[in-house]
Amino acid sequence: MSRIGNSIINIPEGVTLEVNKNLITAKGKLGELSQKFDGVSFNITDTEASVKRNSESKDHKSKHGLYRSLLNNMVIGVSEGFVKELELVGVGYRANSSGQKLDLSLGFSHTIVMSLPSEIKVETINEKGQNPIIKLSSIDKQLLGHIAAKIRSFRKPEPYKGKGVKYVGEQIRRKAGKQA
Repeated sequence: MSRIGNSIINIPEGVTLEVNKNLITAKGKLGELSQKFDGVSFNITDTEASVKRNSESKDHKSKHGLYRSLLNNMVIGVSEGFVKELELVGVGYRANSSGQKLDLSLGFSHTIVMSLPSEIKVETINEKGQNPIIKLSSIDKQLLGHIAAKIRSFRKPEPYKGKGVKYVGEQIRRKAGKQA
């Protein structure tokens, strides 16, 4: 029994859901998202939606909770959107954005220039005395997480001094240095 799959999705005002064969589309004030599906069916009313699996096969049971979570993320994305913030910890670590290009200086001999998809909005916050922050926002949670993980992978936080790119609020597990 899937507890996540059986949960009901509340649909806020201004969001509409449409099902065409094996494609579900969510439209809202921030945009439109689509997702292919199979093995499940959707019961949609004006204010709530639920996901039912077509059979009790192992494949359909495994997809039940997955498609419920994907649909819930689509509804939240088109109504509110998602935001991820990354913090650059280290001396001389900088970030600048211009349009859809993100320019990172992470202690390498060269700067890293990353072009971002058009669905993602980027903003860099550079305040004197504070670590630079990269603020990413999008309606697609999956793409946003992928891009944030890609940026973090350029310089993961190391356990001794905590230098690197980390999510805001992330706790870095620290290790003791050499014992004298």
